[in-house]
Amino acid sequence: MKVIFAGTPHFAASALSALLREHQVVAVLTQPDRPSGRGMQLTASPVKQLALQHGIAVLQPDSLKTEPAQHEIALLEADVMVVAAYGLILPKAVLELPRYGCLNIHASLLPRWRGAAPIQRAILAGDSETGITIMQMDVGLDTGDMLLRKRCPISPDDNAQTLHDTLAEMGSASIIEALRWLEEGRLEPIVQNNDEACYAAKLLKGEAVIDWRQDAAQIARAVRAYNPFPVSQARFNDVVLKVWQADVCPSLNGKPGQVLAADKLGITVACGKDALILQVLQRPGGKAQPAAQFLQAMPVHLGDNFQVL
Repeated sequence: MKVIFAGTPHFAASALSALLREHQVVAVLTQPDRPSGRGMQLTASPVKQLALQHGIAVLQPDSLKTEPAQHEIALLEADVMVVAAYGLILPKAVLELPRYGCLNIHASLLPRWRGAAPIQRAILAGDSETGITIMQMDVGLDTGDMLLRKRCPISPDDNAQTLHDTLAEMGSASIIEALRWLEEGRLEPIVQNNDEACYAAKLLKGEAVIDWRQDAAQIARAVRAYNPFPVSQARFNDVVLKVWQADVCPSLNGKPGQVLAADKLGITVACGKDALILQVLQRPGGKAQPAAQFLQAMPVHLGDNFQVL
């Protein structure tokens, strides 16, 4: 099939790689280059980098609502557009340009977790499973008919990065299957139940600040959900620390924020219910370290307090 691919981050690049092995990708749409790294140099997205390696035309419009952008897409005469974490709104005019419309690879079991951060929100909510939905796009936010769904358990050890990697691989396989079924006329669209929908809001750095008054289980889920971005934060002696890994210590209570233990196993901090063992931490300007190494550089003692913000 003649495919236009629209995507930006690594999640999308995985799907593009799979499509390149199976179909004719006639062009790639991706976000404009953004400043990145310490030098804030303009950097091509993972999707653009992959496309250029394969000699594929790359389009980077600021918007798809303009007539020139839509005309350029129309000239490609594609059978289908595949979209994965693209980041721009596709207006109705664009959705109708390819022969079979636009198919989206979404990292949740729709209608649960429509929106920008489905992987992180699923972990935060304590969901036991998530998955991939291949969806026929419409003008709504992840509201189109479902064409294919694949389930995936969420492990208690999963963080946003590990779950992302699992779903990226699953999404790549799912879109290949969906396009095969599309060619064979076997896809059966299923309308989403809007009553079951919930919204996966974009992640904000401010929400990653640990509130020790919450239950330890809830904070532990947040630590997993915000790894690798924006990373959970805790304030100790006016120093903001990043918490990369933590676990629940049940049936151990104290005043929220109070240090109950500090040893090679971790820093145990009382929460609103139970306690949290901080296992991997990072000081400003330093690297993420297991608690045993961290404590050598920054002592924390029994009875000390993490600030409750």
